[in-house]
Amino acid sequence: MAPKTAKSPSKARPSNPSQTNSFDTRTPITPELQTPSPPNGPSSSSSSAAHVVPSPGGGMPVFFDSKGNKLAYPVPNGLSPAAINNTESLLRFVILALICGAAIGSRLFAVIRFESVIHEFDPWFNFRASKVLVNDGFYEFWNWFDPTAWYPLGRTVGTTLYPGLMVTSGLIWHALRAINMPVDIRNVCVMLAPGFAGLTAWSTYLFTAEMSTPSAGLLAAAFIAIAPGYISRSVAGSYDNEAIAIFILMASFYSWIKALKTGSSLWGMVTALFYAWMVAAWGGYVFITNMIPLHAFVLILMGRFNNRLYTAYSSWYAIGTIASMQVPFVEFLPIRTSEHMAALGVFGLLQLIAFVETVRRLVPGKQFQLLLRAFVVAVFVVSFAALVVLTFSGWIAPFAGRFYSLWDTGYAKIHMPIIASVSEHQPTAWPSFYFDLEMLIFFFPAGVYWCFKELRDEQVFIIIYAVLSAYFAGVMVRLMLVITPVVCVSAAIAFSKLLEAYIDPAIPSDAADESAVEDQPVSKSKAKKMAAAKQSQPFSFTGLLSGKSSSGIFALDTRFAVVSTLVLFLFVFVHHCTWVTSSAYSSPSVVLASRNQDGSQNIIDDFREAYYWIRQNTPKDAVVMSWWDYGYQIAGMADRPTLVDNNTWNNTHIATVGKAMSSSEDVAYPILRQHDVDYVLVIFGGLLGYSGDDINKFLWMVRIAQGVWPDEVQEVNYFTQRGEYAVDDRATPTMKNSLMYKMSYYRFPELFGGHPAQDRVRGQTIPQQPIVLDTLDEAFTSENWIVRIYKVKKEDAIGREHRAVTAWNGGKKLGKSASASASVGAGVKRGRPSM
Repeated sequence: MAPKTAKSPSKARPSNPSQTNSFDTRTPITPELQTPSPPNGPSSSSSSAAHVVPSPGGGMPVFFDSKGNKLAYPVPNGLSPAAINNTESLLRFVILALICGAAIGSRLFAVIRFESVIHEFDPWFNFRASKVLVNDGFYEFWNWFDPTAWYPLGRTVGTTLYPGLMVTSGLIWHALRAINMPVDIRNVCVMLAPGFAGLTAWSTYLFTAEMSTPSAGLLAAAFIAIAPGYISRSVAGSYDNEAIAIFILMASFYSWIKALKTGSSLWGMVTALFYAWMVAAWGGYVFITNMIPLHAFVLILMGRFNNRLYTAYSSWYAIGTIASMQVPFVEFLPIRTSEHMAALGVFGLLQLIAFVETVRRLVPGKQFQLLLRAFVVAVFVVSFAALVVLTFSGWIAPFAGRFYSLWDTGYAKIHMPIIASVSEHQPTAWPSFYFDLEMLIFFFPAGVYWCFKELRDEQVFIIIYAVLSAYFAGVMVRLMLVITPVVCVSAAIAFSKLLEAYIDPAIPSDAADESAVEDQPVSKSKAKKMAAAKQSQPFSFTGLLSGKSSSGIFALDTRFAVVSTLVLFLFVFVHHCTWVTSSAYSSPSVVLASRNQDGSQNIIDDFREAYYWIRQNTPKDAVVMSWWDYGYQIAGMADRPTLVDNNTWNNTHIATVGKAMSSSEDVAYPILRQHDVDYVLVIFGGLLGYSGDDINKFLWMVRIAQGVWPDEVQEVNYFTQRGEYAVDDRATPTMKNSLMYKMSYYRFPELFGGHPAQDRVRGQTIPQQPIVLDTLDEAFTSENWIVRIYKVKKEDAIGREHRAVTAWNGGKKLGKSASASASVGAGVKRGRPSM
């Protein structure tokens, strides 16, 4: 009897088929075709080579590796492990480089279609601050006082901003000049976000590889490279804090996981340095401040405290807190605000647990153990009581209003209307999740489930991150940016598990055994009996519906169908992300575009046209009043002082502007003169159909002003009796007499030549009765009527009221009733003098 030289497939199969390499490297073979032989009884000494067994029925042949394991398809079998590892490393490097290139290239639509220009509103202040940094030096930037902002108050800029973005751009600018590449700081600012997007893809790969496999890391990098949820904040020209913050976020989380897995204080220090960079760059650093302590606390509750956790957390907290306190805008907040108390509490808890564990090992005894537990409880109670006392005494600041708005979506509208007025602070609509994440939102729960299945320390981090970010993204649309990385990571884990299961040629032992039985040759009589038995059996489901295991999912046709479907998902995902990036997230707010009837592009450049007019036609010290949305753009492009801007630090100042806009000319004019306002700028989209104009924002101006002057400004006066917000004939007298309404619709009906004047945004017909402005003169109206600028009149030289001057210039005599009403509005008492 021939000796048994090969094991059965069920015994030789690796314990984890999903981790099997695509190339079997255990036994080299010659490239010549081997003689087919069954795995259980080879008749030659070449049993170490791969075998091909023809199917008895003349169908597909059966493949075996050198150990007798059944394969779905043949694989090369003569490669050395070193060659495979080198090839894998090279391919990973090339693929990751291509992904980083795709991350940068997909964000350049705005530059290609328009030009190298700064987008949105906040980036204009960041760009202006960056110019101060590179032109005047770091010391001047650190001590910069801007007298043109929040006129006449001014702003101490150096201590009221996060300088990380500007310092990063300044370092890049100096580095390029050091290697003889003189680049304008504007181009550095425009291209900063795409450049860091490539770094974000790289850091996401490293983070995901620690959670799962390198293949999952490559998928996660590819997903976050083109996911619209991240692209919305990182296109070329989007020079905001988030441009570098997401890279720092993922780098911080990666270094934290490395510190936790290795117990290295060096990695803990690296985490602290990334954390300090995050503190200097973005106010969202509070997410890291609470995410890492929560992870450590959950591990403690799960009984997974060890020296690695203690070393990693202690080194991060000690170094990171000290480093973060060097930022002037932060200073002592890490030890004096409620948002940071969780990190401090977990740090103290870890010291207490480490002390208890040390004493427990050194001092035995049940009574002492009981006393030690009592001591721990007492320390915890005393610490918690001290925290409560310090909070109520004011030494530790309570939670900010933004924090409460995350847990109560109606809090901001009642108590902080300025916060609620920002569109990106509104709750997220359900379609936004699919719009920004597409198929990833469906694979996201599957990846979280896989983390639950294994539940290693680092995967607990993913679960906590997923739960918290899913909630926060639901209550505030801006926080879609925070959930995007964890969705990409979780979806990549689930996607890679599917691909590995259906690409791996190894067939599980159960399926292999069943297939081996089916492939055994049988006699003709036995085959007839088996066929008759099958025909006599009643109908029953097969596959998943049968409730029994089946080897059908490991067949080549099933593998091809599943892999093809997944590849189709990837193609659709890429197409969706490219379309969203191109159509929705690559249009700078200062340059608009539309399509003509013939399909050609029409550039609408009203904003820069108006800002250039201000810069060229007004005095250097002319004060411009507008709603706070446009303050940074006016200061950055027009270089003129403004009353309010996007910093929104002074609620009363913003409410004053809101009161002036929502009041009549008699009430608004004294406000304008008291603040030395020379020009008033409003945005009007009724002619072109631009929905982001000031009339649509007008109710927020009313609400903010009402919060300070509830007796003078009331929102109900701007609605019709049926509760409608109308600008046509149904508009209330308060609405029609407001300064905002008059400036927006002044001379608007003249454009229609006697036909009904249609507001294309509100879909309402504006009354034909001409609007008269007494205290303002129209100074400039842009080509498409989007930007309208009015010059504030000075006091009359001979002391007449502006309404009387307007009537006189129009050849009319001011009626007594009108004059009297104007006098009452101005607060002047007229009539017969008392004796």
